[in-house]
Amino acid sequence: MMELEGKVALITGAGSGIGEGTAILFAKEGAKLVLSDINEEAGNKVLVEIKENGGEAVFIKADTSVAEDSEKSVEVALKTFGRLDIAVNNAGIGGAMAPVGEYGIDDWDKVIAINLSGVFYGMRYQIPAMLKNVSGSIINVASILGNVGLAKSAAYVAAKHGVVGLTKSAAIEYSSKGIRVNSVGPGFIKTPLLEQLEKEQLDQIIALHPIGRLGEVNEVAQLFLWLASERSSFATGTYYPIDGGYLAR
Repeated sequence: MMELEGKVALITGAGSGIGEGTAILFAKEGAKLVLSDINEEAGNKVLVEIKENGGEAVFIKADTSVAEDSEKSVEVALKTFGRLDIAVNNAGIGGAMAPVGEYGIDDWDKVIAINLSGVFYGMRYQIPAMLKNVSGSIINVASILGNVGLAKSAAYVAAKHGVVGLTKSAAIEYSSKGIRVNSVGPGFIKTPLLEQLEKEQLDQIIALHPIGRLGEVNEVAQLFLWLASERSSFATGTYYPIDGGYLAR
């Protein structure tokens, strides 16, 4: 039996990277999927791949920084599949880089809106839907920078720290009602964005990970699968780094 058979999962930022890998893995494990992304072309490409491999999914173009879009995404899940069991709040951006004393106000607002408010908006509508089932698993994607700082990335660091705290509060409020809420802190993961860096820059990033390499998308997706499944039935309110030893230093 597939691990997520009969489950309905909503994944934001599903058009690329970790979101894409998670969507493909969840579909293989039997989940019915609502794929959300601001990039319609990328999202539909993932949708086609899932359907061609026998999976069941729909795509909705959505901006997670807009509360109404998060509400619509949940409505699509309920109207299409009748329920919502799993949510992976993955959409995020790196944002501008600058010292705090020079950081652009608009740049700050954009990062916070997508990376932190977007997670809140998601849970704001996902939780009521899951309460109807008296069960659910929410996975909020933070970062290793939800635990430590990084120069010139104050908005991103603040947002990801906020995601970890928001996750803990939601878990305290809803775990007794059957909804588990956890956050994940990926290290630097091998995606097309990182592969565009110069070799010297890439080597410097790799050197920050004691394991001696970047993470793979599927390695993160496998952790998400565990958190989404009944195998993690006692796990809630916790932050799970998956970082090749980055935070051990």
